Amino acid sequence: MSTSPVPPPGCPAHHAGPDAAGPGGIRRLYGPEADADPKALYEKLRAEHGPVAPVLVHGDLPAWLVLGYRENLEVARTPSRFARDPRTWRDMAQGKVPPDHPLGPMVVWWPVVNFTDGPVHERLREAVMDSLQGFDRRGIRRYVTRFTHQLVDSFAGAGHADLVAEFSSLLPTLVMTQLIGAPEEAGPRMARAALDMVNGTETALESDQYVTSALQQLVAAKAERPGRDITSWLLAHQAGLAHEEVLAHVRVILIAAVQTTANLIANTLRMVLTDQRFRANLSGGHMTLPDALEQVLWDRPPINTVLGRWATGDTVLGGQQIRAGDMLLLGLAAGNVDPDPEIRPDLAAPVHGNRAHLAFSAGPHECPGQDIGRAIADTGIEVLLTRLPDLELAVPEDELVRQGSLMFQQLEALPVTFSPRSPRPQEEDSAEPEQPASAPLPPAARVPAPRVESAPVAGVPAPTPDRPWWRRMFGAR
Repeated sequence: MSTSPVPPPGCPAHHAGPDAAGPGGIRRLYGPEADADPKALYEKLRAEHGPVAPVLVHGDLPAWLVLGYRENLEVARTPSRFARDPRTWRDMAQGKVPPDHPLGPMVVWWPVVNFTDGPVHERLREAVMDSLQGFDRRGIRRYVTRFTHQLVDSFAGAGHADLVAEFSSLLPTLVMTQLIGAPEEAGPRMARAALDMVNGTETALESDQYVTSALQQLVAAKAERPGRDITSWLLAHQAGLAHEEVLAHVRVILIAAVQTTANLIANTLRMVLTDQRFRANLSGGHMTLPDALEQVLWDRPPINTVLGRWATGDTVLGGQQIRAGDMLLLGLAAGNVDPDPEIRPDLAAPVHGNRAHLAFSAGPHECPGQDIGRAIADTGIEVLLTRLPDLELAVPEDELVRQGSLMFQQLEALPVTFSPRSPRPQEEDSAEPEQPASAPLPPAARVPAPRVESAPVAGVPAPTPDRPWWRRMFGAR
């Protein structure tokens, strides 16, 4: 009896190739077709299999992609049937996931909130939620406003910019560096490595090692000299997290926040610049920026697919026989466009005020940092549009290119033009943002940058003294 969606006998179970279909005709969630247009692939799978489809991930490992809205909620809300602990993955237990597998950093168990269930999960999630809420929205907004002005100043005089390379990819990094307490010269490099890791590139494992090493030193520094930051609050929390647990959670927060928020910002800006309904409504006051963000979270969420869940026993989902140890992927983007008329009667209609989307998942593992992501995107875009109200797309919309991976699909560039403007006076940004009054710890002392002995991450330029650290980090001139 087959125990997972694997090819029939006689077909090699783990042969990767460039074709859209793998062994047995099962479609791959990686490769040219999946990367170029994942939404089209999801609809093909839905037409062929219904709300739950057999797929292959890297290395032609079998998995189930959950496409239906209700089925996504069922998986997300019932950890007793679909656990978050990857140690229950049968292919992992059978040695079919090699140490250098591209998904390795995302499926190797850590003592972290998103890999646990039950009482352990509740303890860890409480610590994470309390630490994230140490910054109120007003305090985060000050950081976002400060960094947004700095970024806009860097290109305002040119009259043109790439809002991906020069804005959306940078802003979340700048803010999260401050929130986790990392020194400015170290944080962005950690974030760049984190993006490389979650995209499953050839250097993903090297990047994973870099991020882990740098954060180990950050946690050690904060244990000696705590500050008003997420790392310090996790260390001091009544849940009594060990240093290893704190490190793991800072790592998760950094990885989750940077890419998802960057995608949310870029996708919202693209919509504002290309959809005349949104541009007119925003300028006419009939649609708020949070409304536009909500529409994007429905139509193009920052994460396409969340990996993974693992079946704790034999069960049925969406008409498919799921076996114990099978991997499941939550298809958030696919679930948001479920054609069931009870989910979204009209896919083209606005969804103002409707937060029932799957962009942040659901259930006990719903994203705990979604309010921070919204605050960064909302405030950053608002300040950008205020500074540059005549932003226009510099190329036809059909020339915009997206770069895909199993979890994400992001814009490669968003070129714009606008009337050149002078930078703001430097003294307006000289003061540090006021810290939230609710922060329970004393102000942070400046700590030295982590000295990481591991090899440099591929593609990360070496430091040079002639450019700001964040421009060096991302290769901007």
